Amino acid sequence: MIRLLYVPLILLLVMGPHPSGATAKSLTIIHSNDMHSHFLGAPPNIDYTPSVTGDDRTLGGWARIAAVIKKVKQERSNPVLIVDAGDFLMGSLYHMLSREQAFELRLLSMMGYDAVCLGNHEFDLKPDGLARILARARSSGKIPPIVASNVIFSAESKKDDALETIFDQGVVKPFRVIEKGGLRIGLFGLMGKDAAEVAPFAAPVSFADPIATAQKMVAVLRETQNVDLVICLSHSGLSENPKKSEDEILAREVDGIDIIISGHTHSKVDAALQINNTIIVQSWEYGKQLGILDIIYEDGHVSLKNYHPMEINDTIRGDADISKQIETFEGEISRRVLAAEGLSFREIIAETDFDLVLQTDESNLGNLIADSMRWYINQFDNDPSNPPARPLVSVISNGVIRDPIVKGQSGQIAVCDAFRAIPLGIGFDEAQTMGYPLISIYVFPSEFKKALEILTSIYPLKGSDYFIQFSGAKFTYNPHRMIFDRVTDIWLGDEENGYQQLDYSKSNRTLIRIGADIYNATFLKVIGDYTWQILKIVPKDRNGSPIDDLKRMRIDADRKKPGIQELKEWQAVIAYIKNFPDTDGNDLPNVADKYRGKLGRHVVEASWNPYHLLRHGNYITWLTFAALLTGAFILLITVRFFVKKIG
Repeated sequence: MIRLLYVPLILLLVMGPHPSGATAKSLTIIHSNDMHSHFLGAPPNIDYTPSVTGDDRTLGGWARIAAVIKKVKQERSNPVLIVDAGDFLMGSLYHMLSREQAFELRLLSMMGYDAVCLGNHEFDLKPDGLARILARARSSGKIPPIVASNVIFSAESKKDDALETIFDQGVVKPFRVIEKGGLRIGLFGLMGKDAAEVAPFAAPVSFADPIATAQKMVAVLRETQNVDLVICLSHSGLSENPKKSEDEILAREVDGIDIIISGHTHSKVDAALQINNTIIVQSWEYGKQLGILDIIYEDGHVSLKNYHPMEINDTIRGDADISKQIETFEGEISRRVLAAEGLSFREIIAETDFDLVLQTDESNLGNLIADSMRWYINQFDNDPSNPPARPLVSVISNGVIRDPIVKGQSGQIAVCDAFRAIPLGIGFDEAQTMGYPLISIYVFPSEFKKALEILTSIYPLKGSDYFIQFSGAKFTYNPHRMIFDRVTDIWLGDEENGYQQLDYSKSNRTLIRIGADIYNATFLKVIGDYTWQILKIVPKDRNGSPIDDLKRMRIDADRKKPGIQELKEWQAVIAYIKNFPDTDGNDLPNVADKYRGKLGRHVVEASWNPYHLLRHGNYITWLTFAALLTGAFILLITVRFFVKKIG
């Protein structure tokens, strides 16, 4: 009888439910984001040697990334998924031929990427430019699957028709379903709110609300596609501020997303985040790091097995095939783009014994780039009929300065490294040449003060991209003053010729000439809309007439030729660096010593002294002061009333 009791027990063990681990499936996800055409890794590119190890300090490089992908695939017995969270474009000389050659997408395909999404910088070349890139990649036969779920095309404008056609042909889809190792994996792509806000050249394309879109995509993938796993490629980002951390908000508000591969904010995430049932990862920037995420799928649930953010450094020997392809691309850039400028890709243009880096306040790199713009504009736009009483002040935001210029092992600065400092944009000439064009506009002194208030009041709220670097002026501000009225003193001039204090009262109608790229100038024009018209700035021509179309103010490099021969930011930086004197006699210009540190163009004078809080105050300051006085008076009267009543 006892033996018979064993039978059902044995049957239960054999035929009944197994331990959950027996049905578990493993998956490895390799992910990148914000690669920005950095085929040769982080600076300096001339130090980068992917064919050998142990001889440079550069990080990144797509040949090294390709080698890691191959190695992980070989080492893992489970399936491997390779994805990118957008902004694979714009950031190096290679993107100069993206429309014609689609270098980035072709390489991503060769490297084995299973899916990528679109970031804001994929729209820098306008909808038509992106359409050309996608079409070229498709015609080459090398294009990875692309997902973009919240793109909205205009029903009225034809400017996005070419891109819409590409989408309709299935080159870009709202979602993809991929099967690996018995798992049905659903992927969709999002453009975040902040990313959409900094994609002005996407118009007339717009972007639907990411939260609402994600909810729809999850429902489609779960209910109609019957996927096991939902992955969101999100170009939205993370932030230390919970209210701005869009991908954390996405995880909290949308159920059913197993994994968010995050991008846009260039965040270095050392450990995977877990919010509710959603895993969130992001792998820094420029290919300097590759995320390797191991997960387990079991009984409809995804759990984190391991997360390894792997630094891509010179301990990794790069993939030879990818290296060879990149070298071919480099030759094309030199022949088809740089030769017309009398330059070549790796040409040495100067040397430095210190680094030029960007900071969240005044920086030596920011000063150099602003100075280069001011100097370059004056080379071509110094009209004798334009009174010298209208000095040129150049302005540029941190958001368009992308990479440092570092001394590296040799101390030499190559064309490719100088370009990467200021690589963005597209022109408005007939050929839509690459790079933001430089323009010259005029504003009243009171409006120039408003421009500086962007730095004092908007930058602290919006982040470092809104910090303004400038040349031809310096100023002081008090952070304790009322918002939009923190600037206290402004001087025009420079370190070589001295400064003169500026009267920025509204009664001073002298015009100040402002040099900027068209992107930053556009922001100056619309800043009033973001500040309830408090910081409204009206760009003008040299006669003081308001300008509606900033393209009219582009500087012409050769007035003898028809049309406008645009001056570009990147040309200004390279020309300015080449213009430095050779101080050590080796036939190479040396970066000027003045750029070793700050130049005192931004001076903080924090004070609670009432005089300093009210001096030269605008109506905001005085209205606030009046309201405080009124409140204090009412409080005093109230207190006196009750004291008398009690007495």
